[in-house]
Amino acid sequence: MSESTSTALEYQVQQLLDYCQQLQQQNQQLKSREQALKLERNQLRQVRDATQKRVEAMISRFKAMEQ
Repeated sequence: MSESTSTALEYQVQQLLDYCQQLQQQNQQLKSREQALKLERNQLRQVRDATQKRVEAMISRFKAMEQ
């Protein structure tokens, strides 16, 4: 293997290693974002459920007042 071929191969390997590291960082960021979104979704579901119960209770009270 010539010196230039070896140098070119080393450069390509380094490029691949750098790209792999970049992808790993990006993957970790995406996983963190996913966790944050899941937490937000669960919180929003809790708010929605609580709101739904309050609305249903108000409707029941209004119906009771009509009778």
